[in-house]
Amino acid sequence: MVLAGILGTGSALPEKVITNADFEKMVDTTDRWIIERTGIRARHQAAPGEKTSKFAIKAARKALEMAGILPADVDLIICATVTPDMPMPSTAAFIQHELGARDCCAFDIAAACSGFLFGITTAEQFLKTGKSKRALVIGAEILSRFVDYQDRSTCVLFGDGAAAGVLGTSKPPSGILAAEMHTNGRFADHLCIPAGGTLKPASVKTVEAREHYIKMRGNELFKIAVRNMEEVSRRVLVAAKVRTEDVSLFIPHQANQRITDAVCERLKVDTGRVYSNISHVGNTSSASIPICLDECVRSSRIQKGDLILMTAFGAGITWGAVLMRW
Repeated sequence: MVLAGILGTGSALPEKVITNADFEKMVDTTDRWIIERTGIRARHQAAPGEKTSKFAIKAARKALEMAGILPADVDLIICATVTPDMPMPSTAAFIQHELGARDCCAFDIAAACSGFLFGITTAEQFLKTGKSKRALVIGAEILSRFVDYQDRSTCVLFGDGAAAGVLGTSKPPSGILAAEMHTNGRFADHLCIPAGGTLKPASVKTVEAREHYIKMRGNELFKIAVRNMEEVSRRVLVAAKVRTEDVSLFIPHQANQRITDAVCERLKVDTGRVYSNISHVGNTSSASIPICLDECVRSSRIQKGDLILMTAFGAGITWGAVLMRW
C-alpha cells in the first residue's frame, strides 16, 4: 500500500505588518474590539507591485530545499489561490516557469480557505495512482487587494502570505490516512467578491458600488463553519480508525479564534494540542494551514510519527479535513 506524505514545507510573508492600532486610524474600531471578536492583533500586507506568485515562489523554494528535491524533479504543481496574479494564465504557470520545473503539469484551484487541503487531497490521487512522483502544493494569497477598508467587519480579518508543501509517496504508517473535500453552493453568496467575473464584469458602476471587495455574512457563516469543521474532522478520524485523543496536533484554518475554540470544544481537543498563529498572521485563506504547518515543522512542534489533523472552511462554501501521520 502506497500513501502520500509531505516531504518538506516552506512559507513566506510580506515584510510590512499592519497592527490593530493601524486600523484604529482607518476605521471605527479598537484593538480590544478586534481581539475579542477575532483573536487577531496583527497581519502582514504585501507592498504595491508585489504579486501572489512572488510569495508562492519563495515558499516553494524553501519547501523544495527542506525536501531535498530539485525543481526539475517536480512533475505536478497545484496553486490554491483566490487572488491570482491575473485571470489567465494560472498563477501556477508563473510559478512553474520561475522555479524552472520544465516538464511539469501546473494548474490553480479556487477553494478559498480550504484550498491547501483541496490541493494536497488532489495531489494525493496523482501520487497514489502513479501519475505523479513529486508534487508541489502551494496556498498563496494577497487578500489585502480585495479588502474594503471602509468595512470594519471584514478589513481587520485578512492578511497576505504563502506556504507550500512538497508531496511524495511514503510507506505506511507515514502519510495521508484519510481526507475529505466538500462544497455547498447554496451558501455561495455568504462570502464572495461579487464583481470582476462574467456575472458582473468590471465597470464604472461595479467599482463605484465597491463590488470588487470581499463581502461576508459573518454571523451566518460562524455556525456553518463550526458545524462542518467538526463533522468532517470526525469523519476522517473514523475513516482512519483514530481516536480524537490520539491526535498529536490539531491545525484548523485560522479564520477566527472563536471558531477555533468552538470546534475544539466540540471535538474535545485540549488547547495544548491545538496550533494557532492567527494573532500575528490573521486569516490568509488558502495559505493559512500550510503557514501553520511550516511553523510547526521548523520549530520541531511536529515530530516523526505524530498524527496531524487539519481542517478548513471557506467561500463556496467549501470545507474539508486531512488526517496524516508525519
